Amino acid sequence: MIKADNLFFSYTGSPPYVLDGINWEIRNGEYVSVVGENGSGKSTLMRLILKFIKPTSGRIAVQTKRIGYVPQKNDFSNSNFPITVYEALNSYRKLLKIKSKDIITDALEQVGMSDFTDVLMGTLSGGQNQKILIARALLGKPDLLILDEPSTGVDINGQKEIYEFLKKINKENGITVVSVEHNLDAAISNSTLIYHLMCGQGHLCTPRQYVDEFLKNRGEKR
Repeated sequence: MIKADNLFFSYTGSPPYVLDGINWEIRNGEYVSVVGENGSGKSTLMRLILKFIKPTSGRIAVQTKRIGYVPQKNDFSNSNFPITVYEALNSYRKLLKIKSKDIITDALEQVGMSDFTDVLMGTLSGGQNQKILIARALLGKPDLLILDEPSTGVDINGQKEIYEFLKKINKENGITVVSVEHNLDAAISNSTLIYHLMCGQGHLCTPRQYVDEFLKNRGEKR
């Protein structure tokens, strides 16, 4: 699904590099959490996958064009702009040039938000907003879903619902999930693989290996 070969990136085009010789291969159907300290390059890697920016050198390839992206927040959260959930999703449907409006109903049903079609976006809780962002990403029927810290601003119950849903669509629908995570418990509990970025370089491992190699051995806290 995703392959990076000798990938370097610097915002100035020269050393020091934010990403320093990354080699990374993710197969279809994986659920990968990308973890690391602030400034380790997590968001930069996601932006490269999404082609928002280009590598300084090396190559990153994604085998599908059907990519769903879930940012931390949307333009209408905590806003007084009078737009409903349905109107927000319908505007995105038009942007994707999808003819059927039924896809909005289907997406809201998947995330358990069918009763919120006429609710104003600015009145939603953090967890509800996140579900709508996921529903928006699902409109394009993605093969790959990329999320940027999906539990940010979401209460414990909301987090549980979101991660259960992500695991469900990963297992049942075969959607490859790549999630930037600051929530280590969620990363360890939900991922099939963890990609740990540190000082511009990464290490791909299982959740168990991550606990043994990076947390226990280094005395870090979950």
